[in-house]
Amino acid sequence: MTSTRDAGVMRTCAAYLTLADRYEPGLVEGLYLQGSLALGDYRPGVSDIDFVAVTSRTPDPRALEALHAALRRTHGEVFFDGLYLPEDALRRDPEVVPDGPAVREWRVEAVSRFERHLVTWHVLDQGGIAVRGPAVAELCVYTDWPMLAAATRENLAGYWTSWRNRAVLGLTGTGDWTVAWGVLGVTRLRHTLAAGRVTSKTEAAGYALETYDERWHRIVREALRIRTGEGEPLYRNPVHRHLDLIRFLTHVLDAPDP
Repeated sequence: MTSTRDAGVMRTCAAYLTLADRYEPGLVEGLYLQGSLALGDYRPGVSDIDFVAVTSRTPDPRALEALHAALRRTHGEVFFDGLYLPEDALRRDPEVVPDGPAVREWRVEAVSRFERHLVTWHVLDQGGIAVRGPAVAELCVYTDWPMLAAATRENLAGYWTSWRNRAVLGLTGTGDWTVAWGVLGVTRLRHTLAAGRVTSKTEAAGYALETYDERWHRIVREALRIRTGEGEPLYRNPVHRHLDLIRFLTHVLDAPDP
C-alpha cells in the first residue's frame, strides 16, 4: 500500500491539468481522486487512478480525446479513468444524473453511465482527494446508505451469484485475476455491509481472515498475495485453487446479511 499522495499519481494529475487547461481552457474547475486512492488502498503498478472532474460546461468530446491521448503518451503506464460532470450533479442522486462524458482505459465515451452510481459518490464523500477545487466536504456530495446497502445486496444476489455459477462451469478462467477478483470482490461487499461504509479490497481481506473459518484463509491469503504482488503462491495445483475459490464464493454468498 502507498500514501494517498503518491508522487507518481500527483505527477500524472499535474500533467492532466496542464493538458486540460491547454485543450479545454477553463473547463476543469475541480479534480478529485476516488477509488483505491480515496480508500487508502492504492498500489502502484496495480491500481488505476480514478478521478471525478468537475466542469464549467459540457466538454467537447474531440477535445477530451486529444487531451487523454496526449496524457497517455506521457503517463500511459496507469489507466486514468473517470467522469466529467458539473458540481451540482454531485449533490443529487446519481440515478437522476444524466449520462455524460467519461474515460475508461483511455477510451473517451461522450455519453456514458460509467462511474455514475452511489458507490462513486460515497467513496468520494468518505475520502476523496481534492487536487484542484474546494475540499470534498464543501461539495456536499449526495449519499444514501440504505439505498447503497440494498444495491450491494442485489449485487451479491445478482452479478456475483451469476459470476460464481460461470466459475463453476469454467467460464471465468483459472488464472490469478479470477482468484483475486472473485475472492476480494465478494468479500469487499460483505465487509461493506458489515462496516456501514465502502471498504477497500485489502481491508476486506483482513475482515475475511478475522471473520471466516480458518479453512478459508488459504484462498483469501492467495487472493491478497495476487493483489499485493508479495509472497510466493500458496497453491501448486490450479485446479485445487479454483475449487477453493468456488467453495469460498458459495460460502460467502450463502451467508446471512451482516
